[in-house]
Amino acid sequence: MRYARLKACAAAWLVLAATPLCAQTILHSEKSAFEDIVVYEAGGERCMKFGSVFAPGRQSCQLPERPHELLFDYTRMMMGALYLRPDPQRILIIGLGGGSLPTALASAVPQARIDVVEIDPAVVRVAHQFFGFREGPNMRVHVADGREFVQAAGRSGDRYDLVMLDAFDETYIPRHLSTVEFMREVRAILVPGGVLASNTFASSASYASESATYAEVFGEFYNLRSANRVILASTGGLPDRETLAERARALRPRLAPMKVDDARLLPMFSTRRDWPGDAKPLRD
Repeated sequence: MRYARLKACAAAWLVLAATPLCAQTILHSEKSAFEDIVVYEAGGERCMKFGSVFAPGRQSCQLPERPHELLFDYTRMMMGALYLRPDPQRILIIGLGGGSLPTALASAVPQARIDVVEIDPAVVRVAHQFFGFREGPNMRVHVADGREFVQAAGRSGDRYDLVMLDAFDETYIPRHLSTVEFMREVRAILVPGGVLASNTFASSASYASESATYAEVFGEFYNLRSANRVILASTGGLPDRETLAERARALRPRLAPMKVDDARLLPMFSTRRDWPGDAKPLRD
């Protein structure tokens, strides 16, 4: 379906959302080997969804006239990983979506070599065609399963300064990308003092188990929460708040055009354990 105008909104959505999904222009829809992908425009934003246009959540959104701006809280929170590791030379991102995060990182740290892993080749095509995502000399996309890529990197001795986990299907994070065993594999490909940034849900039924999983593998981590929550962990201990603030000030000129506001972001950094002590980690 291409360039079709939605004529009505689902009644259920009118109950659940303050802004109904009316007057959306669907630019593209396809059923890939993994999920239904929809690209649409509404309210000046271009967005990608998995499932249907009425499904909850959005995988990516941009303002076509200002594509460098990060529209989602969680993407700005993920960029806070640079407060822990301001000068990454090698970055791995698992999950492409529309390409907002890799594009932002390529702008913020242009010296970094970035590997992006996306399991669905249709998502890569859509990111290129509708979101202006581009690879380059320092940016390469690998069509592969994220865990298999991490395992192969471990075997070959590849190491990263920063790993970002941002892989979702129609419902949530795939289980095999959530367990203690996988987190240990990720830790093994991080350099000393390397950083892991992981996007999850603040209201997930797995919140306590996820927290226990990261704590078992990385120890104390920074927990940033809005509708999503972002976990920032390190193989070399966490910088204190004074160091975070100093790095945020130094990065401000590079991150401000993306709408990353350290005055809003820094107060989100918390190491408080807000999950039950008897929570069981997720395992394979």
